[in-house]
Amino acid sequence: MESQIIRPGHLTAHQTAQVLGIGLAGVRQLVRRGQLTRSGGTPRQPWYAVADVQALALKRATRDAA
Repeated sequence: MESQIIRPGHLTAHQTAQVLGIGLAGVRQLVRRGQLTRSGGTPRQPWYAVADVQALALKRATRDAA
């Protein structure tokens, strides 16, 4: 279950997965590989900075377009 209260400028893991077009396991892999860092929340319900997620989405879109 997602947290109902989240700081402005942050996304939940579910929202992050939706923006990136991947599953939750994919988000965990990005964190494990150091491509995405948690910026709050709890170990079970992490938050990610919107700017970080947008930058990663742009990088992935640019890579896919090439």
